[in-house]
Order: sequence, then C-alpha cells, then structure tokens
Amino acid sequence: MTTEKKDIYLRAYLIYFGFVILMLVVFIKTISIQFGNGTTVYSSSNESGEKMPTRITKRTPRRGQILDANYTPLVTSVSFYDIHMDPTVIKEKLFNEDISNLCSELAELFPNKTAREYEVYIKKGRAEKKRYLLLKKKASNIERKKLHQMPIFKEGRFKGGLIDNEETIIRKRPHGELMKRTLGYVRQRDGKVSKVGIEGAYNEYLKGEEGEQIEQKISTGWKKIGPITKEAVEGASIITTIDKGIQEVAHSELLRQLKNQSAKNGCVIVMDVKTGYIKAIVNLKRDSKGNYHEAYNQAIGTKEVPGSTFKLASLMALLEDGKVKLSDIVNAKGVYKFYDAKLEDSHHGGYGMITVQQAFEKSSNVFSQIVNDAYKREPQTYINRLKSFGLADSLGISLKGEPRPTLYEPGMNNWSGISLPWMAIGYEVQQTPLQTLTFYNAVANNGTLVRPQFVKEIIRENEVIETFPPFIIKDKICSEKTISDLKICLEGVVKRGTGSALKSAFFDIAGKTGTALVLNDNRRYGAPGEKKYQASFCGYFPAQDPIYSCIVVVSAPNRDIYGATVSGTVFTAIANKVYASSLQYHKAVNASKEVKKKLPVSKDGNRYDLLSIYRMLNIPFSSTTDAEWIKTDSRGTKVKTSKISIQKETVPDVRGMVAKDAIYLLENAGLAVKIKGFGHVTKQSIAPKTAIEYGKRIEIILE
Repeated sequence: MTTEKKDIYLRAYLIYFGFVILMLVVFIKTISIQFGNGTTVYSSSNESGEKMPTRITKRTPRRGQILDANYTPLVTSVSFYDIHMDPTVIKEKLFNEDISNLCSELAELFPNKTAREYEVYIKKGRAEKKRYLLLKKKASNIERKKLHQMPIFKEGRFKGGLIDNEETIIRKRPHGELMKRTLGYVRQRDGKVSKVGIEGAYNEYLKGEEGEQIEQKISTGWKKIGPITKEAVEGASIITTIDKGIQEVAHSELLRQLKNQSAKNGCVIVMDVKTGYIKAIVNLKRDSKGNYHEAYNQAIGTKEVPGSTFKLASLMALLEDGKVKLSDIVNAKGVYKFYDAKLEDSHHGGYGMITVQQAFEKSSNVFSQIVNDAYKREPQTYINRLKSFGLADSLGISLKGEPRPTLYEPGMNNWSGISLPWMAIGYEVQQTPLQTLTFYNAVANNGTLVRPQFVKEIIRENEVIETFPPFIIKDKICSEKTISDLKICLEGVVKRGTGSALKSAFFDIAGKTGTALVLNDNRRYGAPGEKKYQASFCGYFPAQDPIYSCIVVVSAPNRDIYGATVSGTVFTAIANKVYASSLQYHKAVNASKEVKKKLPVSKDGNRYDLLSIYRMLNIPFSSTTDAEWIKTDSRGTKVKTSKISIQKETVPDVRGMVAKDAIYLLENAGLAVKIKGFGHVTKQSIAPKTAIEYGKRIEIILE
C-alpha cells in the first residue's frame, strides 16, 4: 500500500471515529439532561465562552380543590407569577421606539415605580447585559395577561424579552374563618411536615404528581429554559360532605351566642342521621382581644366530661339490663350521698317521687342513686354494657387528632367507691363532642351506629376515582324496645323537661341538655363564684323522622350556665333555619291538588351548564344567543335565555347568579370577593359596569 493511500485511510478513520465520539458526547448529554434529576450538566456557553450549567428541576402541580357537597369551593389554588424580562434580546430599533410606551403601561399596571424609573432601570439592565431583570413578584394571572398586550412584550419572549413562566401557587379559602381548622393545612417547618384537617388527611390525593423541567444557571441565578421533560399531574379534588349553607348557619349562630355569653370557646356539629356525613362543623375560641377564631378543632380533639348528656347512656344500660322500666317510681329527694361525697339536683329540694322517665326529662341526679343501686355489686357489668354501645372506642375518623374516650373500670387506679354514681351522670368519663353526637345519632338512626365522615368522594378531571359510602360500626347497639323508650324520653325533655323552652314553631325536636362543672386553666375547679361550666345540648330533628343530629357545646359561659338556655337556643336556631331552607321538610305545592304546570326557575349563569341541564331534564327552552353567560326567564312555556354583557375593564353584573359563577367572574375581572349569605346573588357592593379598580374588594349578598 502506498504512503498516499495510507494517509487517505488514516484521515477516513480519524473522521469516522471523530463522528462516533461526537455522537457519544451528544448521547451522554441527552441522557444526563433527561435523567439527571437536579444534577448539574454543562450544556452551553455564554457570549464569553464560559460554560453555562443546566439541571432538571421539579415542577409543582396545582393542588386539588376542596369542595362542599354541592361543589362550592371551600379551598382552592390561586396562581401568581414572578415577572422578569431579558432586555438583551430586543432589537435596537424596537427598543428605542417603544421603551417609553412600555414603561408608561408598566407604571400604570405596577405603580410601585414611575414610568421614568422603569425606563432607567430597564436601560441600565440592557447596558449591563442582564438577561433576567425582575419587574414584579407575585403578579396575578390577570396582570400577566395584560403584560402580553404591552408594547415590545407582545412580540413574544424571544423578541420582546418577557419571561413570565415562574408560577407560584397559593392556597386560598374563599370563605375566611368558615371551617378553617377542619379544612386544615399541610405545612413544612424545620424539616418537619405538619398535616392537619382534610388538607392533611387527603394530602396524597390533593398534591398531584410533580413534573420536571430544565433550568439553566445565569448570572442572577437559575431560570427555566424548557423544554418540560415531564408534565405535572394536577391534584384531585375532594368533595366533602359539608353543606356550606348549613355550615354558615351553624357558624353565625354559635358566634352570636359566644359573644352574648362572653364564653371561652364552643363548637357545633351537624350530622346526617342515616349516613353519618358531617354537614357542618364549627370550632370557635376567644383570643386575648375578645375576637373568636377557628384556632383548634375542639369538636374532634378535645375530650371533656359530658355531664348530663351521658344520662342517655346510663338509661340505655339500665333498660337493656332490665334494671328499670320508665314507669318505675324513684325518690328524687335532691341530695344523694355516697361515702363522704354528695350530689345535689339543680332544683333545690329535689322533685319528690317521680318516674324514671320524669327523672330523665328533668335531668335529676337521682340517676346516680339508680345506677349505684342497680350495679354496686357488679360495676363491671355496667362498664361492659357501656362498652357494648361503642362508648369506649374511638370512631376511626379520617382526620387526625381524635383521642380515645376515657372510661374507668374497677381495678384501675382511678376507680373508687364514688366512680359508679359519678359516672352515671357524666363525670369520671370523658368524650369528645363528636363521640357524644355519634352515640345520640345511633338512637336517632334506630340503633345503627355509623362512622362520622367528612369526605364523600374524590374526583380528577370530572372522573370519580374513589367514593366513601356510609360505614356502619355496629348494626344495633341495643334492642328496638330500648330505642323506642329512649326516643320517648328525648322528646319528653323538650316537651316537658329541661328543654321545654326550646320548642320549635315548625316541628318537634328531641334531645338532652347537659351542664358539667369543668376544670379551670389551673386544673382546679375553683372556689364558689370562680367555677367554670360546660353547657351542651345534643339531639336530632325532626323528632318523628330524624334527618339531622346536632350537638352544641359552649365552654365557660359567663352569663348563664345551663345547657338549655346557652346551647339549646343555638341548636333550635340552627334547626329552624335548616328546616326553612331544606326541601325535604316541605310538601310540594301540587301534592294535594291539581295546579298549572310551571317551569322550574333557574338562576343565571354559564350558558353551557344551563343548557346541558335543560336537555338532561327535558325542560323546553329557547336560546337565541351564543354568549358564554346568560340570564334565564321561566315565566312562559319555554325557558328563554338572553345575553349577559361582560365588558372588559368593567364590573360584571352577577345578580341572579349562584356564588360559584359570581366568584369566577368577579375574581377573573381582578376583584377580591367577600360573600354574605347563601342562595343566589341579590346585591353587589360595586355597581355593574363600574370601571375596574384591580384588587378592590367587592361584597356580594346572597339570599
């Protein structure tokens, strides 16, 4: 082989292997970018030839919403964006012609700088070849959209220099204090993650799946350059069992009474009798300034002596074990002695010779004597019977923080000669309000004990991925005869006993009052005049065909101490308002006579949603507009629709809409929304077609 041919072959091999090495380098860099997962790889150079590292960074997905049972948002995610610009990519001619106009519009949108200050700032950044110049942190999506219409920026990122892809997602509760503690949070501090309430219990569903994107390091730090190597999966939405309408009623009624009584704290729970679904839960505590907030979930996490509401359990045990009948006569003499201790009735002098049923209705402490006489030779039989009702077990709810009830037994250090009579009237036993309510709910539910639940289903992109049907803990906690007797007694409390002031004008309610002496902050009961009490009322309504059970607990009231007047009035107010707004309590107007057929009245709102419902329900309608938002008129033979004019830069008219649609339109227009009431919007504090002032608060009244 000649020397010339050897040179040709050598060059060919060098070129070949050179290409192979180059391909290997490209392949290795591609793999390192795709799978580096945050590790640094050198990929490109800047103008001076310096290597510019890149890395894979995580993309946080949008967290799922928490909605009430009617799909009203209780917690949602709001996006904010950090706005930067790269002035070095803008061509000289475009920059010189439009920089003044751009800065004028920036000053109008973000008035923290004047137009002149923006111009000096941007020109200086361009001269210093800064490619990541901060304009605004946490801009709203409305502001972000306006930026895209501005001079220079409307040319796009690579010609206009606008960088707006750094999204910050913030959790927002549209209804303020409403259910704040039960909704909860997920918080990370000092490497520890705190998970509270529904946010914490269902975090795995809500958080979604992280995505991945490439970041490049520049002089001012790391910035996202794309492409997105893995799309983030948004979190699923949690559909709770809560009815926002009932929640608002319970919250406002408890708050009013706490203020009237200058009480330390209080809670309310409303439960669906058949399913155990929690329809409302309120926890309010007074701060040092006298204001009330949702600071701790007392309803779930605080166990205290239940007082006289526990007499229902004692009566159930006595009836089940055949120790008494409701018609038995007992001597309610007013003072009951056990060794060196004594109990007294709140009614001075007692009630004399009365039946067991009357003793329950009047909440006489003669129950301590009845239980002691029945079980003093076999106290464990009484304890075992209480256990059979589920009173010694936690409920197994999905939210964290539920303690196990305290139920002492013979042989324990805390057991003494007075434990049995004291336990009979609700002392030397401790329960949470939710545990007490669940027991009462079982009586309303004909003996079936169901687990309280806060979540009904979980959905992702309108597809149900998990449901939570009613969960039965015990099919029957006692006999049907005992349940029948207990219902008679609970109704009697309101008709003739300690709850007689609570008679509803609309329907019968059933329940039991409770007043318990509780420890002060110093863990002592205090001298006369310094004693603190817990007033409670627990029951259900309507008495004959129960739909909801409810408990109201008020701690340390300062003007009154009795369960009927302190907590029972709140119970009745809630029951009456729920009754007034619940269709299941009212007969249809055409139930007993023929009436002219009328079209159902629908609220104004989104055209697609309304027309879809009309088609599904075979409701005749006439639609001559293709507007996104429409008004409806049901007075004729067909529902007629007309356009709602939504003009840019002006306040939309949301009267007649439900809260969900109204909030969407108003927040999308750049306003901060405050809601009062429930139903449909009847008033708005800023008149329609008024010029928008971004960030201004608007109040809407619903009825």
